[in-house]
Amino acid sequence: MSDSYAVVGNPVEHSRSPAIHAMFAAQTGQQLTYERLLAPLDGFEATLRAFAAAGGKGCNVTVPFKFDAFALAAVRTERARLGGAVNTLRFDADGWTGDNTDGAGLVNDIQRNAGRTLAGLQVLLVGAGGAAAGVLGSLIAAAPARITVVNRTVDKAQALVAGHAHLGVPLHAATLADAPAEQDILINATSTSLAGAASPVDARVLARGALALDMMYGPKAQGFLDWAAAHGAEPRDGLGMLVEQAAEALFFWRGVRPETAPVLKTMRSELGEAL
Repeated sequence: MSDSYAVVGNPVEHSRSPAIHAMFAAQTGQQLTYERLLAPLDGFEATLRAFAAAGGKGCNVTVPFKFDAFALAAVRTERARLGGAVNTLRFDADGWTGDNTDGAGLVNDIQRNAGRTLAGLQVLLVGAGGAAAGVLGSLIAAAPARITVVNRTVDKAQALVAGHAHLGVPLHAATLADAPAEQDILINATSTSLAGAASPVDARVLARGALALDMMYGPKAQGFLDWAAAHGAEPRDGLGMLVEQAAEALFFWRGVRPETAPVLKTMRSELGEAL
């Protein structure tokens, strides 16, 4: 008998998570099903409780419910507490446990798939909302030389930096206009790509041969990717992060680590065919 998992969000019909987890299950021999669950904007908790009551074992959580999931988790992992948001829930018998696999997914994609070791590098994190908060702790754990968080309003960047200042890596907060130059890794954690914008920061932030990564993937990320390539950076979208965070979620649920490279290759091919 298969165990049931799902991705819960609004909207959710675009999610590629079911295809990713189907490939992971086939690869690892796990007996599971994985579906999309559309939750009404005012019905997230009710949707989750109905799914759990019907035998669901856990779920991924996407926009706009990651903060709601954090509130519903009886137990939270350290990375969920740091990020203040939950994107993965496990329905344990003694209470729901919440995790945030976004940061691990991002770091694993940068280091494993893009081949960039973060240790000793200058990292620029653009944005200070939930997406940035969810990954900053994992970026710090990879021991870069310095991380600068920039945002349209500097107070949000300062608050995010202050919440992570005890973790031992030099952190700095600034406005978008004051972003430092010559950064080795640029990570766009803003929603600018949704509007087709090229980049929220000036090209001077890019060191020669920098990696420029947008957390979006597919057509929405193309403007950013074109901008990065035009300014001599290595462009990368968020598809690898999506696959890697899904692998972290599977490990969180079932203690099994799948091979991500073949799944990412398949997803990349399918995405290219769909464009």
